[in-house]
Amino acid sequence: MRPTASPHRSRRRTATAVVAVAGLALAPLVAAATSPASAAPTGQKARYIVQVAGAPLASYTGGESGLAATKPAAGKKVQRDSAAGKAYAGHLRGKRSSVLRSIGSSESAVTRTYDVAFNGFAASLTPAQVAQLQKSPQVLRVWKDEERHADTTTTPTFLGLDGPTGVWQQKFGGPDKAGQGIIVGDIDSGIWPESASFAATSQTPAEAAAIKAKWKGRCDAGESGTPVVCNNKLIGARYYKDAATVIPEEFVSPRDFNGHGTHTASTAAGNNGVDASINGSPVGKTSGMAPGARIAAYKALWEKADHSGASGSTSDLVKAIDDAVGDGVDVISYSISGSSTYVVTADELAFLGAADAGVFVSTSAGNSGDTVGESSVAHNSPWTMTVAASTHDRGVAKTVTLGNGQKYTGVGVGGTVGPAPVMTAASVAASGAPAQAVDLCFSDVDQDASNGVQPALDPAKAAGKIVVCKRGSNARIDKSAAVKAAGGVGMVLANTSASQSLDADFHEVPTVHLDSTAGAAVLAYAATSGATATIGATDTSAVRAPQMAGFSSYGPALAGGGDLLKPDITAPGSGVIASVAPPGNNGNSFDSYSGTSMSTPHISGIAALVKQAHPTWSPAAVKSSLMTTATTLDNEGKPIQRAGKDATPLDYGAGHVRPAQSFNPGLVYDAGITDWLKYSCGIDQLQLVTEDGTCDQIGRIDPSDLNYPSIAIGDLAGTQTVKRTVTNVEGRATQYTASVQAPAGFTATVTPSTLTIPPGQSRSFTVTLTRTSAAYGKYAFGSLTWKGNRGQEVRSPIAVQAVAAAVTAETVQSTPSGTAELSVRPGFTGTLSASPVGLVAGEVHVSPTTQSQDSSVQVTIPAGTKVARLATYDADVPAGTDIDLVVTKDGHQVGSSGGGTAEEVVTLQDPAPGTYTVEVDLFSGPQALDVKVNSFAVGSAAAGNLTATPASQEVTIGASATVAASWSGLTAGTHYLGAVLFGDGSNEVGRSLITVNP
Repeated sequence: MRPTASPHRSRRRTATAVVAVAGLALAPLVAAATSPASAAPTGQKARYIVQVAGAPLASYTGGESGLAATKPAAGKKVQRDSAAGKAYAGHLRGKRSSVLRSIGSSESAVTRTYDVAFNGFAASLTPAQVAQLQKSPQVLRVWKDEERHADTTTTPTFLGLDGPTGVWQQKFGGPDKAGQGIIVGDIDSGIWPESASFAATSQTPAEAAAIKAKWKGRCDAGESGTPVVCNNKLIGARYYKDAATVIPEEFVSPRDFNGHGTHTASTAAGNNGVDASINGSPVGKTSGMAPGARIAAYKALWEKADHSGASGSTSDLVKAIDDAVGDGVDVISYSISGSSTYVVTADELAFLGAADAGVFVSTSAGNSGDTVGESSVAHNSPWTMTVAASTHDRGVAKTVTLGNGQKYTGVGVGGTVGPAPVMTAASVAASGAPAQAVDLCFSDVDQDASNGVQPALDPAKAAGKIVVCKRGSNARIDKSAAVKAAGGVGMVLANTSASQSLDADFHEVPTVHLDSTAGAAVLAYAATSGATATIGATDTSAVRAPQMAGFSSYGPALAGGGDLLKPDITAPGSGVIASVAPPGNNGNSFDSYSGTSMSTPHISGIAALVKQAHPTWSPAAVKSSLMTTATTLDNEGKPIQRAGKDATPLDYGAGHVRPAQSFNPGLVYDAGITDWLKYSCGIDQLQLVTEDGTCDQIGRIDPSDLNYPSIAIGDLAGTQTVKRTVTNVEGRATQYTASVQAPAGFTATVTPSTLTIPPGQSRSFTVTLTRTSAAYGKYAFGSLTWKGNRGQEVRSPIAVQAVAAAVTAETVQSTPSGTAELSVRPGFTGTLSASPVGLVAGEVHVSPTTQSQDSSVQVTIPAGTKVARLATYDADVPAGTDIDLVVTKDGHQVGSSGGGTAEEVVTLQDPAPGTYTVEVDLFSGPQALDVKVNSFAVGSAAAGNLTATPASQEVTIGASATVAASWSGLTAGTHYLGAVLFGDGSNEVGRSLITVNP
């Protein structure tokens, strides 16, 4: 349960915002007209995305005079070229033009327009123009353009897709028919059209007609390189480079250079039975998950200058999403980074429009599994499917035997070598090479090809040796390339952290990849005189799987405060072999990649199969079918592991995908745009992009009550009841009985415990979870399974965290004196105390900053500090200024804030005492500015200007109570921070922050 907290930013908006986001027919409030400017304001320009009021085509349900609804019916596509589509698109174009005129600009200044899944545009704007737009009733939100990054020979067999008893044959009549009539849109780094994975296929006239009827896209040949040519497999290709930095080697076309996009597209829907080889050695046959589906490629990621990966801008990515929905895709596969804290970024809102139009969206959970913190999972939105990564059962065990007789087993593919001398990289360092680059075995120490290659290793020392290289920074295969270039004959790749994954890459020399424990032992031995080693052959025997990949990001969803479980599911994402682009892969047409980028297209392809079988199912129903049929057990019937321990729903969500079961889930947890908007209001985020009061019109729900296939409560205080509704998608009435495994330390009651549901009908139920002995602040896990009278099992994971009290997180006020009501839901019965600390005024630190040179200030936080805050404010800078903050201590980042304005806040709870560095980035605005950084350190003492009433009261477990926080005597123009600390007589059980900006 989430007690309401006031957001830091509140913008004036009209209720038209409801229509813009929800497509609901609600009457708009009257808004004052905005006068057009006579000339464009001056100032340094930067690229921004502007969301304009008004529903996009995918969500418009009518309401504008003379304009028919354009939202497609279930199972249908947006018809942007229909009379209604063209008319409404023209209406949106007029609204954009009006917005542009209001800031003295025109369509010629726009670099991207959006009208299908998202309504708005991207443009280079001055700070003054941004400031005008932020105040305009015609504009919902302005975001600065951000950079996003790219985050299978046996997987079809492992997933039960191929073979005479597999899904392809049993459900569809063969692999060539699996995915027929479905279009997968792959938004990534492009595609290599000549790959055999995308060769033209045979098709029936009926299928050709079905694709023609829904496909409205195009095939761009490109501006450079061999022109891209599409066929009846690769039916569409576009590219987006308006905000990209394109290196000379890249192709200004949909053609892939990096290989990431080719890999993801072929994994999702590449042809079946394609012979693959890597470095000249056959590695088997590859296939996509939906080999009969069609592919449309959208290139919005571009090779980085240092060849460390591919990245792209949010403005281009949103346009790709917008086009994909308008083109008629059924599934969007998006193996690209995203926000881990917000569901109202431009790209996530574009996905909201896509899902509202019936497009299933699969996104990657992220590759930050070794991050230390509460959560690292990206793409927290409930309208996308967020995919974690795990291993598959292809054996890749490889052993290194040392001269002292010790053996260490890791992973690896390729040949054998030895016995041969084994040495640390440091022992074969090139003269003058940086020590870190040497340890990591850089092929070029500065990674800058323009000034020639500066190797880290010395051929005179490395020739004929097996070299031990540490993991980190540069690509793993770059390390073996460095060893080969120096004349080395083999490599031991040593992890440096227990959380790092083991990856069987195809290296330039025989290689074994070891975990941090084994790697440390080999490093120590290799440093001794006369050390030798032998790298043995790969053991390809099937292995225990799946296991969670160490890099796979974990949940819960921070955006929902733990009241939504993310990731949703896991799929193979480690050592996946698929097609790639030769230019970025040492000339190979296939390669083995690892990442949640690889697991995501597995789900995209499987979702395409479910869509083929059930064309009228909503994206939420497809997601539910995949989640409720997933498994938490591996191929040995044991719990899925992560780093040698039982994994949890925070790692894999509902579990590992089981395609065969997903076509007949029995029941689904369905949801749509109204549910998602109420959820977004419930987590206090939709308010950031709409008018104050919009959520009062839409309504809001406790985020734990979203009709979702998993159950999560991030702050259960005593007891809480959640609601769910299931729909029978079988063709006959079925009786289901609840079987609940309560999380340890909780009781769980399902009401009613039996449901009889006619076909196509829905029934609701509640689950009441009550803490008995669970530890506070730690998640406990269970499950709810509805068991049908014909053997059906519909399973939902439960993740619950008990807290001593659930309290209002923060209230933000703006008067020198006043009172705010704080909500408290205690997890105990007894006496609740409320003690004020602060309010303290911010101390101002001036940091001279320019757009070309960041600055920093040092702030000392004393011992005993309860809450510290570092902040900048819009009121202290010229209109339209955008500032970002990064806070570090002892060289480690402890917080950051990077919104689209100068209103930035980093809050640290119970911080360690010491000196903190606040780095200030002047993203846009004046060329130079004295930035005022406000620091606050709230200790354990009251300042006399804040009270909490009552100071104590008797409370009952789970029953809400209120406390009034009152402040007075504050100075106008000064920022204040304080808190009310709640206790149970022995310990602090929660705190509410009090921010006052009079």
